[in-house]
Amino acid sequence: MSLDLDAVRSQFPALARTVGGQPFMYLDGPGGSQVAQVVADAMTHSLLHANANTGGPFATSVESDAAIVESRRAAADFMGSKPDEIAFGPNTTTLQYLLAHAAARTFEAGDEIITTELDHDSNVSQWLQVADDHGLIVRQARLHRTDGTLDLHHLESLLSPRTKVVAFTLASNHLGTVTPFREIARHAHSVGALAWADGVHYAPHRRLDREQMGLDVLFTSPYKWFGPHLGMVAIRHDLAASWPANRVRPADETPAGHRFETGTQSHEAMAGMTAAVDYLASLGAGATRAERLDSAYVRIREHEDALALQFWAGVEGMEHLTVYGLTDPERFADRVATFSFTVDGAHPAEVAQRLAQRGIAAWDGNFYALSASIALGLEESGGAIRVGFLHYTTPAEVDRLVAALGELG
Repeated sequence: MSLDLDAVRSQFPALARTVGGQPFMYLDGPGGSQVAQVVADAMTHSLLHANANTGGPFATSVESDAAIVESRRAAADFMGSKPDEIAFGPNTTTLQYLLAHAAARTFEAGDEIITTELDHDSNVSQWLQVADDHGLIVRQARLHRTDGTLDLHHLESLLSPRTKVVAFTLASNHLGTVTPFREIARHAHSVGALAWADGVHYAPHRRLDREQMGLDVLFTSPYKWFGPHLGMVAIRHDLAASWPANRVRPADETPAGHRFETGTQSHEAMAGMTAAVDYLASLGAGATRAERLDSAYVRIREHEDALALQFWAGVEGMEHLTVYGLTDPERFADRVATFSFTVDGAHPAEVAQRLAQRGIAAWDGNFYALSASIALGLEESGGAIRVGFLHYTTPAEVDRLVAALGELG
């Protein structure tokens, strides 16, 4: 059963917007998706009807506590983890820094961290800074310049008995490349290192499952999958329970992953996240929320894969366009529907502006994937233009983008 696209789009008020008399096209999803109505409703209810701090005997506090418990269950279902392994924060970057510092306090000078050129800088910079603090060594695995995939052999060559963390993305937010995460995790574990994964860009497109993927630490951001601005991490239970955490003294006994939540969390964002998970689950079928999410992501992937093939068929012959990353349709299983490209003779910022004039939202620059931008020789010339298709993107919108790109030649 495929997605009912009309039903999907009816749940996103933003998709009805027009600019200059024409429908506005949200192809900026890699930088942040639009929000479903049920998410806004859940956040509004939290703020207006259950706005209290935790642990009180009165009605609003009891309701707030119940909503937090449910948010942990929803996050665990979404991430393939356990509720007490989940930690929330203001955003993924903040959680990355927090946990990198916690983990590094258990390492010794001379221990090694591996990152990759495919990663968002939030999974690179914190290790460089932590390394300075603790005398660690950071090495970086290359990407293949020809197709934007990870050079797994190079990553293997960097492993040593001193490797403590292999930090990598599940999907590149620049090129759309999906990494061989199970192989990476297996190689990391072979030397006793942690598989530390950024699932932010992967999560709107494919199903997360920390345990099944063999990951020790997994991050995501609900604002990339139709929810509010919030950071989430699933941490393997024994790590979460043992790493040093900076806490105020009355909270010292907080269990497992919750130990890394400093101060009062955004209860309204947590409620919105729960609604986003339930919205995604509503797109599938099954007896449990986890099963419905499994089913929903099969449908989402089928729809987005078709859009990716449609886009490539439309632009493949455009000589003025250079598309980066995987462009062999036979290998599109190894990418999500995110494309970066340049236009001959035009600065990326100029192209993004010209698309905006046509009512098309697209990003330009390096998208905080600095290592990839440098590796591909794009950084000095302004980076690239990026478009992304999500489950609410229509085939007609892809056609309209292709037509607009054709006019830029």
